[in-house]
Amino acid sequence: MDTQKNTKSWRDKLHEIIYEADTPAGKLFDVVLLIAILASILFVMLESVKSFDDKYHTFLDIAEWVITILFSIEYIARIISVRKPMRYILSFYGIIDLLSTIPKYISLFLGGTQALIALRALRLLRVFRILKLARYLGASNQLANAIKASRAKIAVFLFAVLIASIIFGTIMYMVEGEENGFTNIPKSVYWCIVTLTTVGFGDIAPQTPIGQFIATIIMILGYGIIAVPTGIVSAEYTKAASDGNNKLSDEEHENLKSVVLNTQCCVNCLAETHRDDAEYCFKCGCKLGHD
Repeated sequence: MDTQKNTKSWRDKLHEIIYEADTPAGKLFDVVLLIAILASILFVMLESVKSFDDKYHTFLDIAEWVITILFSIEYIARIISVRKPMRYILSFYGIIDLLSTIPKYISLFLGGTQALIALRALRLLRVFRILKLARYLGASNQLANAIKASRAKIAVFLFAVLIASIIFGTIMYMVEGEENGFTNIPKSVYWCIVTLTTVGFGDIAPQTPIGQFIATIIMILGYGIIAVPTGIVSAEYTKAASDGNNKLSDEEHENLKSVVLNTQCCVNCLAETHRDDAEYCFKCGCKLGHD
């Protein structure tokens, strides 16, 4: 009985350190974790610089392995410190943690895959929790919902742009011809897309007056095209924000502003952003804290 109690206490303490940032140990863990993530990303970038890699390859390789092993231990600790490991493993952060750990191991069999360690940059999203910015994540959720609500309109818009690019690309192929670099229709369509998006690499350029006139029209259209998807998403975002505000009374708005959230993470369902005065998880009802 005592052994089970000690084991539970050990898991609870580990969970508090790893998943929460309200305690000194939790804050220290998260700060060290962020430093390690930044260091690993820096090492990958430096490794891609040939002159630097030739001189410090051994150091960079050892440093990446040390950080990878530490992240592996952390990943295992996150699994054993929760009551339902599969919820963490299949969660967004669980998948990111795994993807940011395995590239170095894969590099033992497939060369060059260690560059995927840059995926660890996604782990920096935890800074929202560490700095207690989770309350502002509602804005990001509104943006995601706005993009989701706009997907049909944006899809139609992109389809129209693709058709226009094919038409204009074909016309430019007929007007300019191979002697001016428009050797085939796919390459002409590529030029049209590059011009329409106002990127303008300059690797192909029309030489005839008619071709230059058409290019001018495409470039002018490009500025209008950039504004269309932005307007669609902005309209949906404004609508979502307005609908959300209309559902709350003035008193609820004031209460929402006064709510203080902490970084407590439910050991059962991994839900976060609980109120400071909360004793139970708002999602599954599990008691917060430790026995």
